[in-house]
Amino acid sequence: MNDMIQDMIDWIEEHLFEGFSLMKLSEVMGYSSYYCSFKFHQITGISIKRYITLRKTYLSSISLSETDERIIEIALKHGYSSQEAFSRAFKEIFGVSPNAFRLSPEPLQSYVKLTMNEARGYDMDISKKLRIEDLQKHVDEHFDHEVLNILNGQHMYEEFSSQQLMGKSDYAPFNEMCVHDTFKTIFSDSFKQVRAAGHQVSLEDYEAITVAPLEKTLFSKEYQYIVLWFGEEMFCQMNLITVLAYLEQTSFKGTIYYHAVREQTYDVQETEITLGSYYEIYEAVLVDHCMPDEELMPVLYQGIKLYLELLQNDNEITKYIQTHQHLSQNEIVRNLLHLFPQYGLGDTQYLALISATQIKD
Repeated sequence: MNDMIQDMIDWIEEHLFEGFSLMKLSEVMGYSSYYCSFKFHQITGISIKRYITLRKTYLSSISLSETDERIIEIALKHGYSSQEAFSRAFKEIFGVSPNAFRLSPEPLQSYVKLTMNEARGYDMDISKKLRIEDLQKHVDEHFDHEVLNILNGQHMYEEFSSQQLMGKSDYAPFNEMCVHDTFKTIFSDSFKQVRAAGHQVSLEDYEAITVAPLEKTLFSKEYQYIVLWFGEEMFCQMNLITVLAYLEQTSFKGTIYYHAVREQTYDVQETEITLGSYYEIYEAVLVDHCMPDEELMPVLYQGIKLYLELLQNDNEITKYIQTHQHLSQNEIVRNLLHLFPQYGLGDTQYLALISATQIKD
């Protein structure tokens, strides 16, 4: 069945910017339109229409940032009937208009071609893939002094610190998974208790894993520069919000760079962050569970949308779990990791979702 879905994906990609015809796809595949549509959604967890929209719009963002073509030309080239239709789709997905993105091409979450037959790697080989030296030019005279690199997770931290990938500056892992209940005062005693309970670990374990590495750096030293290395997935964006909100909470006065790490290509996009509204974003999203009013980077907007959708009982992941209960837990987890990389969730989180979904059923 995966071979059939891959054939469908390959055909869709070849005709991505043409007026899509489900009937033509069904003729090529040799199955009915209903069967093609149903199976695509059942196996991939996304409808054909949504897949096409995400792919076209993502590819258009590359043209916006890398070419001088007029927006109407980009819209038509990417299969949209008008600039207005293109602008609506772009803003719905990325939270900004095509023109605003072109003027300030900030990081966004990528939508690469879906593959059904290739194993996906989840450990980034940072030392081989990232051209770190290209990113040092902005603060080269300071990078060995008063600079803290905060890495999302232990694996990235170990790669950076062991190989001194950013010189002799300080390194600290952010070993969180900010997808449970939280507390308004970040890293307060109440915050740590709530977070430990959400992770189902003791307070002592939470402090040892998450808090202790930060106590040696972020909590005890003054830095002129802080460089945040976080991926584009949902949970990385929730972690990013938490760190930025904490820096606002503590009135950090230095310079902050966000280095957006793209897992598929290992590219890094650098953006300078200006504090001012991230605590309000943190409170709206992670405390009150609603979309903030503040202006957002596209990748942050996308991550928040995914997070708020995940909080709904009837989300795309629980739907997938409900329709695949004939599979073993291991198979479901393996499929979820492959099909929904944009969430950035791991085995433990998916197993918890599977158990919760099965209990409700």
